[in-house]
Order: sequence, then structure tokens, then C-alpha cells
Amino acid sequence: MVRALVTATGLLLAWEAATRLLALPFWILPPPSAVGLALWTRRDLLVLHAGITGLEIVLGLVAGVVLGVATALLIVRFAVARRWLLPLVIASQAIPVFALAPLLVLWVGYGLASKIAMAALIIFFPVAANFFDGLRTTPPGWIELARTMGARESAILFHMRIPAALPALAQGLRIAAAVAPIGAVIGEWVGSGAGLGYLMLHANGRMQIDLLFAALAVLAAMAIALYYGLDAALRRLVPWQPETLKQTE
Repeated sequence: MVRALVTATGLLLAWEAATRLLALPFWILPPPSAVGLALWTRRDLLVLHAGITGLEIVLGLVAGVVLGVATALLIVRFAVARRWLLPLVIASQAIPVFALAPLLVLWVGYGLASKIAMAALIIFFPVAANFFDGLRTTPPGWIELARTMGARESAILFHMRIPAALPALAQGLRIAAAVAPIGAVIGEWVGSGAGLGYLMLHANGRMQIDLLFAALAVLAAMAIALYYGLDAALRRLVPWQPETLKQTE
């Protein structure tokens, strides 16, 4: 934590020095001091829009995780679902997200629903793909032993495959937490009346670049907090997940 703070402080000081020494125009790159001032003076506005974006991110994360987990379970459990759903899951990633955003706004409106749907679509694939990989790579010896002892396929799935696949699911959830804000902000850019993405667009149109950077900083802080909060929860929920990185001084 101390090293991260020192690194961040150094980068901010270098940014401040560069903007002053190079005399960069304010509308191209404002100094961190101006961004910090905007964070303080416009804090009520930023908190209001951050709350809306945060709600979209959390609801989109929940929807995407539920959809991804359910899809992976269906693909593993039923051969028919595997033949039909797996190609659709893969094909879903071939369509650019920006191409879907206007359609979602058209279909479900400018409210929360389109932003939640956009975040869920981005989250869906890493969760489904990682969980599916975990489910299908359960050690074969475990499964053969369970079948020899007369275990049903549903029992093998819930008592063997799913526990063995939880570390892979945890990795998918970490990726989902990192990309969740992207879907919400894209939805706000396409059509919205509130949120940090909406605020950034309007600040850019009014040449309020300090406010734009302040909104971007709040969004980044929300994404980092979401990632590390989920990571800490997953470490407690999946304590048997292998850890190969060692802390070094």
C-alpha cells in the first residue's frame, strides 16, 4: 500500500510539473491540482452521478454473473445445451459492444435497464468461459471414483465439479469486476440522462476538462475498490485457491 501511494504521488507530481513546464493548454491536459479542485468543488455533482453509475455496475455485475454461471452449468450438464449454447457464447464476443449499445437503448430505453444489460453482456463471457473451463477440467480420477461408487451425475456436478471449478470461477469474477464499469459507461455514452459517463460527455462538450478528469478519477477509484473488495471476498470464500505469488519486501 505504501509503495502504491508513493508511486501514485510521484506520477501526480510528474504530471503537474509537465503541464507547467510545457505550458500545456488547460483544455488539452489540466494539471492534477485543477482536477483535485474540481473533485472538491463539484463533489456533490460527482457523488450524485457516481451513485447512479455504481448502481448500474453492481446490478450489471449480478446479472452477468448469474447468467454466466447458469450458462456454464447448462453447457456442462446437458449435451444438447452444449451443442447449441457454446457456439452462441463464443459468437457473442465477435459482436462489438458499441454496436449493441444503441440497440439496447432502443429496445429498453434510456433508463437503468439498458446500462445494466450492457454491463451484464460484457461480464457474461469471462464468467461463463472461466467457470466452464473449471467445470470441464475436474480431475477425471475423481469423477470415475464417484461413478464407481454409484453417484448420480447431478451429485457429481454439485459436490465435485462445482467445488473444483470455484477457483476458475473466482478468476472470471475478478475479470468481470475489472470490466464491469466499461459496459455501464458505454451505455451512458450512447444514451442517458445521468451517470459518470453522461457527466464526462457533457463536461467535454462544455470544455470543462478538469471536471471530465475528476469524473474519470472517480470512476477509476470505483473500479479499483470493486476489484479489490471482490478479490478479498473471493480469497475468503475460496481459501483453497492456489497462490503462486509471494510477498517480497
